[in-house]
This record gives sequence, C-alpha cells and structure tokens, in this order.
Amino acid sequence: MKLYKCLFFSITFFFILSKLTYALEFKPMMSLELAKKMVDACEFKRSQTDWRPLNIAIVDSGADLILFRRQDGAFLGSVEIALAKAKSSAVIPVPTRVIAEIVYGKDGKPGRVPGLVHVDSLVAFPGGLPIKTADGHLIGAIGVSGARGDQDEECAQYAIDSVKELLK
Repeated sequence: MKLYKCLFFSITFFFILSKLTYALEFKPMMSLELAKKMVDACEFKRSQTDWRPLNIAIVDSGADLILFRRQDGAFLGSVEIALAKAKSSAVIPVPTRVIAEIVYGKDGKPGRVPGLVHVDSLVAFPGGLPIKTADGHLIGAIGVSGARGDQDEECAQYAIDSVKELLK
C-alpha cells in the first residue's frame, strides 16, 4: 500500500510540476527588447511634433520597472509622474484616463469610486496605458509625462501600435 501511495504522489507531483513549467514557459511577458522598441517609437513620435521633451516609463505586469528614458530637457518632476502612470495602468489595467473618469466622473456624472484618488501612486489623468497581447494578456504598461496629458497618451498609444505585430 505504501508503494502505491508513494507512486501516486510521485506521479501527481510530476504532473503538477510539468503543468507549472508549461504555464511559466508560455506566459507572455514584457521584454527589454520590446520595451526599447516602444520607447524608441515614442521618441520618434515626439520628434515629429512640437511637444515638450518627455519622460517614458515601461513596467511589466507586476508594475516593476523595465525601462525608463528621460529626454534631454524633460521636466524632472515628470520622472515620477511617468512612472506612476505606468504603474497605475499595470495595477488597474485600464488607461489612466479611465481611472480619472472612475475617480472624478464624466459628462457631469460623479465618479463611481472617488476614494481611489487617495491610493498612493495611483494617477488619474491621461498618459498611462496598459500593454496587452492580442488575446488580452496584460504584459505591462507604459507611462508618458512631460507634454500635455492628451499628447502623453497619444505618444503612449503610438508606442503600443508600433509593436502591435509583436504582441500577437
């Protein structure tokens, strides 16, 4: 009987371990290479405009920093804002513009969860976007700060669109 129990537990352990390994191996993840391509695209977009210099942050799905770039002349105060925008869109995987609508409301209607404004490092204005694969897996987020909020968000969206083929 002990032999059967030992054999059963060994097979079960091997099966669970193989499933975990498979899950880890195939889970989509943010890479430094992908982050560099996105930041380069955002910088290119900014070079085609008259926007102020930008701070650009890319985080993974756990809101850990993957890449940060500060353009020459970008506001020092925007460093933390760009990072907070990226982290906000990673922990609540929606654009930070949507977080603003949840907090402050939209079209004259009050916000649904105004208390979110008191959460440390949660940003409720445009410029942060979640980065998702084509099938909806969150792999990270981008935060851009330094220009106007709409411009920050436009640059972040341009960066995501530039790697859309790699997000499949």
